[in-house]
Amino acid sequence: MNSQNQYKSNMNKTKRLVLTAILFAMALILSIVENVLPSVPIPAPGIKFGLANIVVMYALFFVGKSSALSMVVLKALFVFMTRGAVAGFLSFTGGMFSILIMITLLLIFKDKISYLILSIFGAIFHNIGQFTAISLIYTGMNLWFYLPPLLIFGVIAGLVTSIILRFILPALKGLGYK
Repeated sequence: MNSQNQYKSNMNKTKRLVLTAILFAMALILSIVENVLPSVPIPAPGIKFGLANIVVMYALFFVGKSSALSMVVLKALFVFMTRGAVAGFLSFTGGMFSILIMITLLLIFKDKISYLILSIFGAIFHNIGQFTAISLIYTGMNLWFYLPPLLIFGVIAGLVTSIILRFILPALKGLGYK
């Protein structure tokens, strides 16, 4: 590779790294803001919309799978450091289930799948991942009653995050990825 191509390649890597860092900072801010807001008042305590996942979805769609996966891991580490091991484990399993289903659907359907469907599946699988994690932690408890509200709310959260992503895409496109 000649020096001009090497320079462009390094600039692209640097740009992707900086953009991922900026997006990660945005995800942390959204996570902190959402943590201050009250939970959704339904029969399942602790449910949130997952606003930080809007940034993870943007990273997946416009920056790359590795950036989105990195953000899931970094978000889980942040949660672990600020809220403890259980919360970190829940964040990691929910985030991994979510990002892996979205990547799988993107690989299968390519450009034929909408942000809305990906967002809904991502939110549902985030809840399934967290349900799986909490079931592993509390093995002696019957938690199945908790799953239906989680799945229903996953559809609602996916719808909300998809709408917000669509609304803020013009501002995020200024970051250099389309």
